Amino acid sequence: MSVTAKTREPDIRRRLSGFAERFERVLADMVTAGPEVPAELAEAMRYAVLGGGKRVRAYIVTRACELCGGSAEAATPAAVALECVHAFSLVHDDLPAMDNDDFRRGRPTCHKAFGEAVAILAGDGLLALAFDLLTSRIAKPEVAAAAVRELARGTGWAGMIGGQTTDILSERKPVNLERVQRIHRYKTARLVETAGRLGAICAEADAERTAAVAAFGDWLGRAFQIADDLLDVTGDATVLGKAVAKDAEAGKQTYPAAVGVERSREAARDAARKAVDALAVFGPEADDLRQLVAYVIEREK
Repeated sequence: MSVTAKTREPDIRRRLSGFAERFERVLADMVTAGPEVPAELAEAMRYAVLGGGKRVRAYIVTRACELCGGSAEAATPAAVALECVHAFSLVHDDLPAMDNDDFRRGRPTCHKAFGEAVAILAGDGLLALAFDLLTSRIAKPEVAAAAVRELARGTGWAGMIGGQTTDILSERKPVNLERVQRIHRYKTARLVETAGRLGAICAEADAERTAAVAAFGDWLGRAFQIADDLLDVTGDATVLGKAVAKDAEAGKQTYPAAVGVERSREAARDAARKAVDALAVFGPEADDLRQLVAYVIEREK
């Protein structure tokens, strides 16, 4: 199947929408604080994590688990934990010291709604909660330990946080394609790879299937970030729900800045093809993930 074909894109849109609706209820239930949690902190954490979104990472965790022989139920704690980490990253990414965004998904960012101090603490709280969920909601200790290790590695200094650090420290420097690719690999793709790996871990999958969903996540994450870079150049702020043209203003290292719009589109298509190729071992059962690849690089928001 062509990764740019739109013939079945409505299928994945419907699947993602239905999944997000169901998952939102599960997420809301798991991110419910007890009386010992300060009320404003709990409200800010829920505001951040329940703020909508396509829940693509959670979908990948779930489907990777199912494709590897597990169940959606087995994947749920890891899917929720990953969404908590993703929400934490967005809260901190939006702060004035980083990307300084006022809106996220069409509404005020967490620090605009609750103040910077509470937003920082809400992000910290979501990160801690992610690991709490893995250890308290996964029954087998060896599976829980493997999930904790993978999420820590995907999130930490050699993962998303490391990539974000490179991104911030590279602002205003001469644009360099190798640096751009490094930022994309760690800032974005590493956590999408983690989504695939977490699904495989929850299914107790073999090495071949684990490698396949990991490679899928890596290349999908790269394609996603190139598409995101392009949207900042060509997108509509009213559709995106956030400001555009901020990357160039901030002196960011992006694909369009490094190689131009057309070569960036070619790079996104190449990464998408590699993501699709990684799914070969799963046959037609993974067709929804193949559609997801097409959706990611053709999306308008």
